[in-house]
Order: sequence, then C-alpha cells, then structure tokens
Amino acid sequence: MNKKIAALVAAFGFTASGAAWAAWPEDKPIEVVVGFAPGGGTDVMARKLLPFVERALGGKAKFVVLNKPGAGGEIAFASIARAAPDAYSMGVVNVPGYNFLPMTRKTQYTMDEIRLVARVVEDPNVIVVPAASRFRNLPDVIAALRSKPGSVTFGHNGAGTNGHLAIRMLAAAATVEPNEISYRGTAAQRTDLLGGHLEVGMVSLSEIPELHGTNKGPLRVIAILSKKRFPSLSEVPTAEEVGFPVTSTAERGFAVPKGVPEDIVKKLEAGIAEGLRNPEYLTGSPGDEPVIAFMPGAEWQKRLEDMSEALRPYAEVMRANEQK
Repeated sequence: MNKKIAALVAAFGFTASGAAWAAWPEDKPIEVVVGFAPGGGTDVMARKLLPFVERALGGKAKFVVLNKPGAGGEIAFASIARAAPDAYSMGVVNVPGYNFLPMTRKTQYTMDEIRLVARVVEDPNVIVVPAASRFRNLPDVIAALRSKPGSVTFGHNGAGTNGHLAIRMLAAAATVEPNEISYRGTAAQRTDLLGGHLEVGMVSLSEIPELHGTNKGPLRVIAILSKKRFPSLSEVPTAEEVGFPVTSTAERGFAVPKGVPEDIVKKLEAGIAEGLRNPEYLTGSPGDEPVIAFMPGAEWQKRLEDMSEALRPYAEVMRANEQK
C-alpha cells in the first residue's frame, strides 16, 4: 500500500511539474544578467535582441536585463549558477572570460553549474585610438613600447576578458609590456579614450558600429585581431598583416542554471535562433549583424572545451604572476 501511495505521489508530482513547464514562459519577468556596465557590446546586444526573442516565444516572455558588472564577468556568471532552475533567471556569458577565469583561480562559479543555451555572436577584437592619436598604426604602438616599456596605456574590460587576453597575446607576440588599465565595460574605456586619459583601447568590433564603413569619427581603428580583414573596415589591416600573428574574438551567448529542464532549454534556444533571423533585428542592429554566429548550446560547449586547452598556457602565466 505504501509503495502504491508513493508511486501515485511521484506520478502526480511529475505530471504537475510537466504541466508547469509546459506553460513556460508565463506572463512574468525573466531576469537576464549581464556582467558588464550599460552601453557595452554585451549589454547592447542583449537589449536589442531580446525583444525579438520575446516575439519568437509567443509574446508571453518579458525579459528584463540586469547589469552586474565587475570581476571580468564573474559576478554575473555566479549569479546564473546560483539562480533557481525555473527558467525565469538566465544570463549572458562572455567567452573566453567565462571558461578562462576558473583556469586562473578559484571562482564563485563552475562551468558544471551552468548550461549554455546558444551562442549569438563571434566578435573580433579591434585596437582603437582617439582620432588625433600620435599612433597611426599598430607598429607605431609597438615601437613606442619597445623604446620605453610600459609607456603606452592599454584598456581592457577586466582580468580574463577577451580584451585582456588579446593584450597578453599581443604583448607576447611583440615582446613588449603595455601599461594595462582595467575597466568595468567598454563605455568607460570609450570615455577615457575620448577624454585623453587612455591611449589605446582593446574592444570588440560590434561595439563601434559608427565606424563601420568609414573609420572616421572621434575614435579610429588601427588593427583587427582576426584572420582576415572585415568588409565594413576593409582599409584596416589585421594584426598579422603588420607583423603580429594574433587572433582574438569575443563570443557572447545565453546560459541558464544547470537544472533547467531540457524542453525549456530547447524552446529558448529555438527562440534565440528565430530572433536572430528576424529582418527587423538585422536592420536595427548594424553593429551586431556582421558578427552574428549562432551556435546551439551543446555545440558551443564542445567548442569551449577545445578552446580551454589552447588558453591553458596563458592561465598558467597569470597564476604564476599572482603568486609573485
């Protein structure tokens, strides 16, 4: 008798749970945590795309972006890991920071606590300077650093972020040592570049849409860290073209706590894919459109595992430096 009662309870619980998940998303807020300040590439991407994901999910979903900047995105990643697995809390993860930070130190999250839903963009790093900068190109910057180590300030968005890693890779390839300045987001980098307080910024391509096709304005791109030139900045050389074989990209996408049910993850993944295909989104996001690179969560997870092996030497150097 007790076994029958237990079986009935278990069956009822499963049915009730299944019905609850079938109703997702209900007409209530879904919190989306972003690990960088408002105005940066991650924040802008999320805020522009999510209204189209809402439509793809039938109009019931109500996404609310919450910025939790700091620690190279770690605060936001930890928030995703600790959230209830009810599909009403999710976030944006930034690669390589997301998989690189746990390789360098004990973090507030582990990748085992988070499930990737979908990659949205793969965004190459670009090196920018103020329009009136004394540096005409990347070789000028390297020459200044070789003449006087630490004499050029280089901005990035926090230890372990794609920008920070890009600077470390460039420093190793060119055998120089820039004066690194850490920021909480690209908007802050931009402010200091325009104000003359920062000489060189390491940002991602989608964060400067006003320069695409012209490269004229208050900021100027002097190199792109990709394998080939980008069509909208065709006159800007790759770092490799000018003698420094460094490639670095920022990947951004969405993730949920590990325990979110499979059917909800797949529904969300499909909604993101449909949102990215929406013509209104594409025409309204000129900065994101050139770097859209959708990838299902499982495939993205496998890619990160392979990437982590390539990043391991840089993680070992960072750990060694912190122990000095």
